[in-house]
Order: sequence, then structure tokens, then C-alpha cells
Amino acid sequence: MRNGPLATAKAGAQSRAARATEDIIMKGSCLCGSVTYEIDPPLALFQYCHCSRCRKVSGSAHAASLFVAPSQFRWLTGEADVARFEPTGAKYYASCFCTTCGSSLPWLVQGGRNVVVPAGTLDDDPELRPRGHIYWDSKAPWYHEVDALEHWEQLPPRR
Repeated sequence: MRNGPLATAKAGAQSRAARATEDIIMKGSCLCGSVTYEIDPPLALFQYCHCSRCRKVSGSAHAASLFVAPSQFRWLTGEADVARFEPTGAKYYASCFCTTCGSSLPWLVQGGRNVVVPAGTLDDDPELRPRGHIYWDSKAPWYHEVDALEHWEQLPPRR
């Protein structure tokens, strides 16, 4: 019984987060701020993708991507500043970016069933956490789980 209130508080916080994700319109933007967008709730899927294309477009070990229906997504400003690239031979993949600052931006998959939203472009916490890693067999050979690395609040101390 000692853990009862803690368990109840934790369950309450989780249900509040789920409701918030269902109720809040999320906004996002590029680095220079010329392109802005919004997404209607609910946010259904958040994954890390390790495919070579996502690694190259993100410049990182993986892309952190949310997936939403096209009807949930809309550009607010700067849509004319968004460029799109579709690699030859890609069945679904494309990428979009700001022509001013180069930030990766949401893109409609080829075929039009989903919009892929780079999580780093969101202006707020989506209150949804990644569900898993996809294309794990394609991960960068130098990738290490982040929990295995040292952590600093800002820059590491000088040596």
C-alpha cells in the first residue's frame, strides 16, 4: 500500500500526457524562422530511423521522426522557401529543407500517405516519446547507445 499514491500519481501524469498529446496543436519551424508549420493532434508514431538516407539527411546516427496524416499537417509561413529532394529509385523517401538556412523540414512521403516530421523542428515537447528504432541493421558502425556515453550539461571541461 506504500506505493499506492506514487503509482496513482504516475498513472495520472501518464494519462494527462496522453490527453495533452491529443489536444494540443503542435507548431514547428526551421532554424531561421522563415518556415513555420503546425500539426493537428493526435500524434500517433515517433521513431528513430537508422537507414542510410535518414542518416545522411540528418547528418547524425539516425533521424528522429514523427509520422502524421497529410490532413493533420499545414504550412503556416514560408512554404515557398521549402525545397524537396527525391532520390532516384526511392519508393517512399524524400526530404524537404529550408532554402535559406538548410534545416530539414516535414515532407510528404512519395505516395502521399504520411507526412514525416523531423522531431528536432518542433517548437514544443510533443509529449510523445520514440517507440523504437527502425532499419537497425543499417545503423552506422560507429553508433553507440547514448546511455553508454558521458553526459555534460553544456560543453565538456577543457583538458
